[in-house]
Amino acid sequence: MGNIIRFVISFFMLCGTAACQSTEHAEESNPFSLGRVGNKQDVHTASEGGLVLMGGGSDVDAAMQWMIERSGGGDFLIIRASGGDGYNSYIQNLGSVNSVETLLIRNKNAANDPRVYETIRKAEALFIAGGDQSVYLEAWEGTETEKAIHYLIHEKKVPIGGTSAGCAIMGEFVYTGENGSIISTEALSNPFDSRLTVRKSSLINHPLLPNLITDQHFTERGREGRLVSFIARLKSPSQTVALRGIAVDERTALCVASSGEAMALGSGGVTLLEEHQPEKFPERLQAGQSLHWRLDNQVLRYRRLSQATNEELVNILHWNIPWSEQFWHVDNGQLRMQ
Repeated sequence: MGNIIRFVISFFMLCGTAACQSTEHAEESNPFSLGRVGNKQDVHTASEGGLVLMGGGSDVDAAMQWMIERSGGGDFLIIRASGGDGYNSYIQNLGSVNSVETLLIRNKNAANDPRVYETIRKAEALFIAGGDQSVYLEAWEGTETEKAIHYLIHEKKVPIGGTSAGCAIMGEFVYTGENGSIISTEALSNPFDSRLTVRKSSLINHPLLPNLITDQHFTERGREGRLVSFIARLKSPSQTVALRGIAVDERTALCVASSGEAMALGSGGVTLLEEHQPEKFPERLQAGQSLHWRLDNQVLRYRRLSQATNEELVNILHWNIPWSEQFWHVDNGQLRMQ
């Protein structure tokens, strides 16, 4: 009996020690976290809004450092639906941050979990990794994760970025990729191909990107024709505002301040497109037929940005762009630039 009493006394004494505290911590921990490096305690820093569109391939260190600076050295969060925690140490080594953490949000159950919601809201910078944008849209759209992202953008005003699929979901309009990928020749031959799935999205719909769709891995994969086809498919009879596109090469990023001032970083380029005559429809935009969109050879205004052109003022909030003299148009399924 004495041994039993001593055991009971010891058990209750332990409840005030680290043994019981660690159990409680395990119950309160976020099962969707792939790990956190740096300070375990949350901080509140003065952040500044902004946007990074990254084109995939190798990440652009300078763009990540731009986000760190605008975060005020706060908590940097990565969200993804597949993959690991490789960004944690990478970002921690790029600059002074309080912490870096990665969340794995695979489905709507995870996206609606209150622990995911609170972790996102506490971030001073948010980056969306590459992967599959159709999964992001299916799993995150209309969830608590979406609400938390909107809080960061519109209220807390933190920098947000994404690469590849993470970049694909940033604009008011998105290419969902839900039926598989499509290449330029296929899109131009039939802009109503079942794989050409473009629509409006509520997930990010960043205020710097209205009336706009993005594309990535751009020149490396010859995606010029498919971006033009995306824009053609987004046209509607009631449209009066010009549709736009921003496409980013691999190993390249477009950094946009909250004022709209933009600069390109990295080894490649960024392509900007804007309708020149938004009130006019393509001459032929029909299922099973090639796209024909000439409008006197002046369909889309064009500008190519690179790190070397950053001395020129480019503002994508007001679309104050030093446009090229070239225009893009489509002649019976063939993209022309002249």
